Amino acid sequence: MTGKPDKAMLNEVAAIALRAGAIILEHYAKKSTARSKADRTPVTDADEAAEAAIVPALEALLPGVPVVAEEAVARSGVPRLTATRFWLVDPLDGTREFLSRNGEFTVNIALVEGALPVLGVVHAPALALTFAAFGPGTAVRKDGDGPFRAIAVRAVPCSGAVVVASRSHGDVQKLDRFLAGVAVMKTIQAGSALKFGLIASGEADLYPRFGRTMEWDTAAGHAVLLAAGGRVETMDGEPLHYGKPGFANPEFVARGKESAGP
Repeated sequence: MTGKPDKAMLNEVAAIALRAGAIILEHYAKKSTARSKADRTPVTDADEAAEAAIVPALEALLPGVPVVAEEAVARSGVPRLTATRFWLVDPLDGTREFLSRNGEFTVNIALVEGALPVLGVVHAPALALTFAAFGPGTAVRKDGDGPFRAIAVRAVPCSGAVVVASRSHGDVQKLDRFLAGVAVMKTIQAGSALKFGLIASGEADLYPRFGRTMEWDTAAGHAVLLAAGGRVETMDGEPLHYGKPGFANPEFVARGKESAGP
């Protein structure tokens, strides 16, 4: 395995995500219960079992490249990261969706280089849906047993934007203020990193996110969206970067293309 993100590396990471997804589904069938972490967010045995499978597999894939994984951070604290190349892992993004059994939870794995995600896999095991990419023009989606197919963002239609909002985390007042003056056709709700995939697939156009997220929540979806022609920016219009102290994100907006034009 070379160190450069390529299709072979993406296939390996996708296989790791699918194995973790299978582990999660075993717990999903048992109707797992949750415990509260120090930050009062929920964690289940499924989160921890999936992470235990992902981390050593990534360490073997790229020896020496640090792996920053959500549950390890919760147990041991935020690492002092000096490398500019590292993995970000959320073994079960959307734990609340997992517990409510709506299927909208994902395995997120991303490789970051130079403060931007350059490879990402978002796998939704209960939906048999996977998004993946390793650079510009490589974004793909797989539904069920079908093949991977290329995806790309769309221009906002003349009828208005489809806005995607968090199912479990949202600030309705901030969202309304943000969308004031924006032509909106409809707003849909989705859990976890699936929101990035909807924009990357051309099914939605805009995802404003208010409130707390961590880098492992967003990096994989961000990588897919970048590869599909979209972007993720802070509310000041700057690119969302990774490797920040504490790994916390500011509020941001994920976008496809601006408009369809005249």
